[in-house]
Amino acid sequence: MREIAGVDGVPGGWVVVRVPSLRWAVVGSPAEVLAAAEGCAAVGVDIPLAVPVTGSRSCDALCAARLGRARSSVFPAPPRAVLLAGSHPEAVALSRELTGRGISIQAWNIRRQILSWLAVPVPDHVVEVHPELAFRGLAPSVGFAGKKTARGAGQRIAALSGWVPLDRALADLPAGARLDDCLDALAATWSAARFASGTAEILGGETGDDGRLMRVAV
Repeated sequence: MREIAGVDGVPGGWVVVRVPSLRWAVVGSPAEVLAAAEGCAAVGVDIPLAVPVTGSRSCDALCAARLGRARSSVFPAPPRAVLLAGSHPEAVALSRELTGRGISIQAWNIRRQILSWLAVPVPDHVVEVHPELAFRGLAPSVGFAGKKTARGAGQRIAALSGWVPLDRALADLPAGARLDDCLDALAATWSAARFASGTAEILGGETGDDGRLMRVAV
């Protein structure tokens, strides 16, 4: 199989894993992510790669609907203008004006990460993914507990066991990344591999700000 990369956010940057080589890296910027994933057939990134001008993204609503009780892990991507607001209260007010709803503090707290990706050209083989949807694709019969709990971590490790050799994947995780971040990055490679092979389900697909496609690959 040609190399695939999965990417998840960590404090101050991003964790990148390539499969099947299972090479890990922790980097500080989207440009460094793309460099670490150079040559990969597809790269799955757990961050909004496109945002609306006004209104909302259908992919966010579709992801939330699929996750059911775990829908709180989906933060609707706000317009760029909301992300550029000077404070969370200002962002809430502007978001209500542009989308009809506010912006959660969780989404506000990752605004810099979103803006960092909006600032770089994103190649066609780089696609937005949602690890929680990937885990449910890997293990559709499992009722997943929270990813930061011991039970939830065990469930996600078990789900990944049929996708990657976990004895190698988890043997030497990089400094600067938490276990749940690494598991999410591995799950992102599953969606990215499906995207590369043309078998992924694409949620959404409308054109957003700067002509980017607002979509999530599963």
